Amino acid sequence: MWWGGRGQSFNIAPQKEEPEMGLSGPKSVQGTGMPEPRSRQLGSCLASGGLPGEQILAWAPGVRKGLEPEIPGTLICSNLRVTFQPRGWQRSQETPLSSEYDFSLANIGRLEAVNGPSRVQLLRPGSLLKFIPEEILIHGQDFRLLRVGFEAGGLEPQAFQVTMAIVQARAQNSPAQQYAGITLSKAGQSSDSRKPPIPLLETTEDWETERKKQAARGWRVSTVNERFDVATSLPRYFWVPNRTLDSEVRRAFGHFHQGRGPRLSWHHPGGSDLLRCGGFYTASDPNKEDIRAVESMLQAGHSDVVLVDTMDELPSLADVQLAHLRLRALCLPDSSVAEDKWLSALEGTRWLDYTRSCLRKASDISVLVTSRVRSVVLQERGDRDFNGLLSSLVQLLSAPEARTLLGFQSLVQREWVAAGHPFLTRLGGSGASEEAPVFLLFLDCVWQLLQQFPAEFEFSEFFLLALHDSVRVPDTLTFLRDTPWERGKQSGQFNNYTQVYTPGFPGAGNSINPQLSVWDWNLRYSNKQILQFCNPGYNPEHCPGSWLPRQQPSFMVPGPPSSVWLFSRGALTPLNQLCPWRDSPSLLAVSSRWLPRPAISSESLADQEWGLPSHWGACPLPPGLLLPGCLGPQIRLWRRCYLRGRPEVQMGLSAPTISGLQEELSHLQELLRKWTPRISPEDHSKKRNPNTILSQSR
Repeated sequence: MWWGGRGQSFNIAPQKEEPEMGLSGPKSVQGTGMPEPRSRQLGSCLASGGLPGEQILAWAPGVRKGLEPEIPGTLICSNLRVTFQPRGWQRSQETPLSSEYDFSLANIGRLEAVNGPSRVQLLRPGSLLKFIPEEILIHGQDFRLLRVGFEAGGLEPQAFQVTMAIVQARAQNSPAQQYAGITLSKAGQSSDSRKPPIPLLETTEDWETERKKQAARGWRVSTVNERFDVATSLPRYFWVPNRTLDSEVRRAFGHFHQGRGPRLSWHHPGGSDLLRCGGFYTASDPNKEDIRAVESMLQAGHSDVVLVDTMDELPSLADVQLAHLRLRALCLPDSSVAEDKWLSALEGTRWLDYTRSCLRKASDISVLVTSRVRSVVLQERGDRDFNGLLSSLVQLLSAPEARTLLGFQSLVQREWVAAGHPFLTRLGGSGASEEAPVFLLFLDCVWQLLQQFPAEFEFSEFFLLALHDSVRVPDTLTFLRDTPWERGKQSGQFNNYTQVYTPGFPGAGNSINPQLSVWDWNLRYSNKQILQFCNPGYNPEHCPGSWLPRQQPSFMVPGPPSSVWLFSRGALTPLNQLCPWRDSPSLLAVSSRWLPRPAISSESLADQEWGLPSHWGACPLPPGLLLPGCLGPQIRLWRRCYLRGRPEVQMGLSAPTISGLQEELSHLQELLRKWTPRISPEDHSKKRNPNTILSQSR
């Protein structure tokens, strides 16, 4: 676990008597061998923190292993989650979900029952347990591990029951099932008086406020998709050029894949614009007016346009999924890979390679945006995966405000949630074959930036871990649906718009408060944990400000741009046109126009020899731009995330607070005291040297 639990003590509080729950509801404790006092204690704890509609299926006393010291408590299985409740621990009413002790059923990736040193059974949904387990191991898809040993002395039936209850609950659980009924009262506020922690971009006011914040004066908020009749995967509102009418937007978007036409992602303070769109729908037959509208939107009032082939040099969705599966298998505590071959096996997963590719490509685009290029367009066929990843990384590299805690949350909400990233499908919740954790790859990229530029980010590694783990917690609709339309339909937000919705959408009657989102951290994290979201090494001088002189963009009259470029394989290639319909085929299919990437590192793009057109001239990079290193040792494994199932590996990682550092230091000193007697007499003279002692422990 990444939250400190080591060395905690738990006081047993007075308990109230509550009825126990069995595999099918209320059940007598007679004949089960459960002590009556423990029964009353468990009932009180559950009553204080149970979720609406939650039903306890089975429970058993046990000891949580893998921590120092081991923690006695109770393993509980309900129809919604599996939780380990330490003895005497009281769940807070203000925090109904525990980030430390809860495993949602959808998060369980692997369940193992153990009896003795050699008897291990892998339990899949629907399996039958063949023996009474001495302990079980629950491997989370978020790389967490829950290892519980059961007490002996007549309580073996409870160990069997709770294990089988988990197996059955997993078989009946739907990955898209949400914790229903969690209300704003849990956070101590009413829905009338409370505003979301960040703007959820569900109203025109939210979009207009964000536009003004970016000083994007050449853009306006379009309401053409307010009823989702242009594209259900797009948000209700988005930014389009001032001079483009909504009628032109509707026609132009029809010539892009899934109706996802060009829209503004971010306006750079220096005047450049970063756009994103889907692939050209070359089977359409636009008239001259539609082609002019498309060109005008891509041009965005600038004289120079760069089309970026997003997927060039990036992995496919299948590649990302395979790499993540290999990484998870490698990081299991019982991995069969020998220690001396572990690093080569890590390299073989390709996960770090894909992280490196994303950072290198984002660095390239960041230099394009911060140079004199005026319109940079990210083009991906579906516009729902790597466009969001690259757009987000470019803003993190280029805009200090995106590196603040509030700014980063707003960035994710805009570029991922509102933009229609298919979270449910990519995280394996829809049953489709298109599973690929692109968002988790993005979080790894952000962690790499945090390691290389620790003073530039207001949020900490623990905030990234919280966001990483939240994708597996079905408490809000943020990560449980694929599009803004589906979230709105589920929450009843669009009940007045009936003519464009598909009847019988799954779960349409399940009402929740639409204002609840993943950003309501107090649903899952205590105030003490939330305080760790802030990076103590952040330099406030890097906050947004006059880090780059704002240039007032001089928007040109819409018309054919003076220069059009395709950025692919690290080089710019001139193009004769923006749209593929004049000469056909699509720009992204004309491989003969691509140039090979120069055999140089991505950092060289800041030099004057990287291929920028001469008429742009020398443009010094702004001081706010970050260019990460992408060489081999500069891209590291996120140990605190991926190796959480190995507590011994976690020791020695830098803690975020002074008290945490003191705790880590005390633990290392204790290890030194334990290891010192192991030194042979001939090395006695060297045992005072910490370097010698540590080198022998490796």
